[in-house]
Amino acid sequence: MENLNIGVLGGMGTYATIHLFKQYAEIFPAEKEWDRPRIVIDNRCTMPSRVRAFLYNENVDQLVAEMADFMQYLTDAGCNRIILACNTSHLFLPKIYSRVPQLEDNVVNIIDNCVEKIKEDCITKVFLLGSEGTIESKVYQKKLGKFNIECEVPDPDEYVLLRKCIEAVKQNVYTDEIKKIFIGLVGKYDSCVLGCTELPILYEMYKKDISTSIVYDPLRLVLEKLREEFEND
Repeated sequence: MENLNIGVLGGMGTYATIHLFKQYAEIFPAEKEWDRPRIVIDNRCTMPSRVRAFLYNENVDQLVAEMADFMQYLTDAGCNRIILACNTSHLFLPKIYSRVPQLEDNVVNIIDNCVEKIKEDCITKVFLLGSEGTIESKVYQKKLGKFNIECEVPDPDEYVLLRKCIEAVKQNVYTDEIKKIFIGLVGKYDSCVLGCTELPILYEMYKKDISTSIVYDPLRLVLEKLREEFEND
């Protein structure tokens, strides 16, 4: 795509958005800065919780309205590809598209793209780590099930462990306990989806101690997809 302009609705959370920007610089290598596509990042850390909106129907209308407005803001700024830097936020896309239908043409769905990659890799079973909202929504399970791919998820009593990992990244505070928890969760299966945008940060920190063969980072996969578009135009 000759005039690729990437828009990122970030701030969900901030360190995950910083990590995405770092990945962007790595995935679009350039001798000169102008060899990279433009990227506009809106770190909207003031939005209501996506997880609480799904689980408890809390501030849903406000969340949808704000997401739609911010995505329109990115579009008005010239962005023709929009990334939502949060898996759980994708649960509200149908409501957003009903408000602003034209946004659908610009969004690159990180969940759909990850599922497509898993299918291409001929994976038959994958383990999903993510927020409680993403897991309980069954969005990955349903999409993978269409391709007869089994999606295992943590037990409900492990949600508290996942929350500890996610909050550790949001607060930028890491302990030996977090390392032990994360390695234990990721290592349960041979292939794993890091279905929360905080988790790839932990993976980068601890991957030398992780034996899992295949680990999918949906944000990285989307950036790689956009790089192919950019290079093959």
